Amino acid sequence: MKPHHINAIEWQQALGLARQNCARIFRDGGTPDDALKTFGLSTQASNDNDWSATVTTLAHGFCNPTR
Repeated sequence: MKPHHINAIEWQQALGLARQNCARIFRDGGTPDDALKTFGLSTQASNDNDWSATVTTLAHGFCNPTR
């Protein structure tokens, strides 16, 4: 689901980048929390260890200009 305040093209690019990075971390034996830590995002919001939620969280992080 694309947030309304983010450009559609930027969102698709961010999702692709997030998926690619999560796949790399998964292949290396990492966890969703490891993926969030890699990009300096808080792991407190991710209690369920879900890759899908992690991809979305990373995409939001990539689209956040204050990061």
